[in-house]
Amino acid sequence: MDLQNRISILTRGAKYDVSCSSSGVERKNVGGMIGNTKDCGICHSFTADGRCISIFKMLMTNNCAFDCAYCANRRSADAPRASLTPREICELVVGFYRRNYIEGLFLSSAVETSPDRTMELLTETVIMLRKLYGFNGYIHLKAIPHADPALIKRAAQYADRMSVNIELPSERSLKLLAPQKTKESIVRPMRLLARSYLEEKENKRFTMIPAGQTTQMIVGASPDADGAILRLTQNLYRIYGLKRVYYSAFMPVGNPTSLLPAVPAILLREHRQDQADWLLRFYGFDIEELLPQGANLAEDVDPKSAWAVRHPEQFPVEVNSAAHEQLMRVPGIGATAAWRIVHARRYGPLDFEDLKRMRVVLKRAVHFITCRGKYTGIKAREPESLRAALAGRNAQFTMHNAQLRTSQIGMFETDSDAETGLSVLTGQL
Repeated sequence: MDLQNRISILTRGAKYDVSCSSSGVERKNVGGMIGNTKDCGICHSFTADGRCISIFKMLMTNNCAFDCAYCANRRSADAPRASLTPREICELVVGFYRRNYIEGLFLSSAVETSPDRTMELLTETVIMLRKLYGFNGYIHLKAIPHADPALIKRAAQYADRMSVNIELPSERSLKLLAPQKTKESIVRPMRLLARSYLEEKENKRFTMIPAGQTTQMIVGASPDADGAILRLTQNLYRIYGLKRVYYSAFMPVGNPTSLLPAVPAILLREHRQDQADWLLRFYGFDIEELLPQGANLAEDVDPKSAWAVRHPEQFPVEVNSAAHEQLMRVPGIGATAAWRIVHARRYGPLDFEDLKRMRVVLKRAVHFITCRGKYTGIKAREPESLRAALAGRNAQFTMHNAQLRTSQIGMFETDSDAETGLSVLTGQL
């Protein structure tokens, strides 16, 4: 098989990992136009200062010894197989980088032969990239479950970020759908990477995984409720210091099995879990406030609005005097807007026009705030009325995304409500 076909197979096999964004669009070059777009291979991520960067995303091999039911690259799947050597990967990465196609590498792999052998080849690749080819760009590397900890720790010395995908949120689901993996095989490398990262941070060296570690969970492949998934997420942030937990709505791939749902998971569920994740990381919420253990997140309103509706006794708050922590819990006021309000009100009282200029989503916030003592939300403050008002404004957005089962929610595909669309773009709730 020639190199181009192997690259095509391995980049398509990597598209199910959502540890970075991808365009998902393919357009061929046509006369009179410049460039083309592939739906795999080059993906995009965003830096802390808002820059969009291109990353080469691929597998080292998709020839897997494991047979996880949800995976397109599983051993029993009827799929073309391909592999690249460490030197071939290095040549591709450096060649693309010199042409200014990419700024980094996202390298994962199926488990070929054994976890140790696969991790050894991944480690060899990043060492060769750094030492032999002098590549100083961004590298995100996958840690393989069951692999020798010494190999994982050595790889962490050369990668910027590493990740061990949990995939399934409960041990029961793991035994059913991925019997060759165990909870300990996933937790052990995660614990090792967390310890290494904290040691580096305390010593202010940052020579091992300076960007920390992440993981991914598949939503809808198992019957686990959102409450159970998000409790695991909270524990991962608190115990292992993860930078991010990514959620991927289940998509049927390859040969169907009775162990898995026959239809894709609703993408709105993945979106709601991302929103709840933001509340856990940046807004000071605890999962016990957001959701009971066996419950799922609401589809009609976002998690922050659902919490506010359940606690009418805490609202409305006066924006000119409320504490920063109170403002952070108001639907429609994001983390950035809350700091802007606290800073701006030092120079004079704020009104609704001031909040609009600060990009507060007033169509949600007006039901939970007063400005200079003035309230412009709905007069009936019962939970049912509040929820109906919030759900009514988002009905078109919710219905549109609830029906989309085969494509991701686009960053720039917003509804007719510009303020709601802005919250999708920025992640502010």
